[in-house]
Amino acid sequence: MPAALYNAIQGRSNERLAALSDGIFAVAMTLLVLDIHIPSAEAIHSEAALCHALLALGPQWIAYLMSFLTLGIFWAGQQTQLNHFREGARDLTWIHLGFLFTITLMPLTTRLLAEFIEYRSALILYWLNILLPGLMLLWSWTYATHHELIKSETPPEVHGAICRRILIAQGLYAFGALLCVFSNYVSIAFIVLIQLNYAIAPRVGKRLG
Repeated sequence: MPAALYNAIQGRSNERLAALSDGIFAVAMTLLVLDIHIPSAEAIHSEAALCHALLALGPQWIAYLMSFLTLGIFWAGQQTQLNHFREGARDLTWIHLGFLFTITLMPLTTRLLAEFIEYRSALILYWLNILLPGLMLLWSWTYATHHELIKSETPPEVHGAICRRILIAQGLYAFGALLCVFSNYVSIAFIVLIQLNYAIAPRVGKRLG
């Protein structure tokens, strides 16, 4: 089969891509909680010691909450796009594989942030792990729109809404990351509020962006 023909028929199945994505997100979410290190039984000799050790896990729980919300938001965003694609394409598939590559890094940057939560470099690396998948999703939608891979019944306002949502969210995340100049905890709190807004807030008219 000529290479040009093979490239033309490769990556047409959105269902297979969605299945792969579901698996990768499930593994990434599971690794997040597995990275939380519970206190060693040998070091705990009283109720008070256990409570103190659990409180010391605070940075790990904060990082876990942030990352679970992050993965949930990106999973929903990718599924929204896949549901509006008429069909896949070779280049579009590779864009989403690139997106999934950034998702597989989330447990790593989460663990780094949990261990060094007061260091700005750890927070900046974590923010980059939010920025990159956002840019990949924006590239995906732009590519699909330009190559007419969107379902014909998709309302015109959806095109702008998806791009606008990504750009506003990433702008807010960037602002949140900049707050680390004052305090990493302020920065983290702001990012979590953004995530909660996009995850559980009411309809578009009542939420940020």
